[in-house]
Amino acid sequence: MMNKGVDVTSLRVVRGGRLVLDDLTFEVAAGQVTGLLGPSGCGKSTLMRAIVGVQRITAGTVRVFGEPAGSASLRRRIGYVTQAPSVYDDLTVAENLAFFARVLGVGADRVEECVRLVDLVEQRSQVVGRLSGGQRSRVSLAVAMLGDPALIVLDEPTVGLDPVLRKDLWETFHRLAAEGAAVFVSSHVMDEANRCDRLLLMRDGRVIADDSPAALLERTGAADIETAFLDIVAAAEVDR
Repeated sequence: MMNKGVDVTSLRVVRGGRLVLDDLTFEVAAGQVTGLLGPSGCGKSTLMRAIVGVQRITAGTVRVFGEPAGSASLRRRIGYVTQAPSVYDDLTVAENLAFFARVLGVGADRVEECVRLVDLVEQRSQVVGRLSGGQRSRVSLAVAMLGDPALIVLDEPTVGLDPVLRKDLWETFHRLAAEGAAVFVSSHVMDEANRCDRLLLMRDGRVIADDSPAALLERTGAADIETAFLDIVAAAEVDR
């Protein structure tokens, strides 16, 4: 039986009079990496905001570890990394982490552990504003990891990173999942699909497929996930 981290039921979100998420129902398990893949503008970021509790929902429910999304009791249990780095450019890497560690009430040992986790030991004394875009994203990830969260929500964390660093980060995501965390990662890059234990494919605010990469390839007979995605979209269009 799947150990639920996130339980989404009949979720609808309307923003500015436009239906952004349309009747989504799915679960995110602890102990695995769940990928959320789909083209830009399909609603991935809105869904992630709903899960961490910062998006007003129109209908349905979102529960995280059995609690309503956004509950105060969940704040220490969720690590959230947005597409834009959410750190202070005028502080060093170490100063950023020390500041957020004080907010969370965690010790210096955890700060050093998170610096090592994202491979920024050599940059720990550099001002964040002078780092590359990829390095700044890794600082945000380190901050998100400070509280040792049970749910890690990552919105396009590998955008703009070189292939070696992308590989290293995915290895980190799987290590965190192996330690029991629920890891939820969004991407619009289809070749990252095979790095996930399970995939949710999104299009136009709907989840059009929910399965393992291998099962999706077997079901469609496609050679890769991008082709499988296109086949599923085509089948959905025929069924309309």
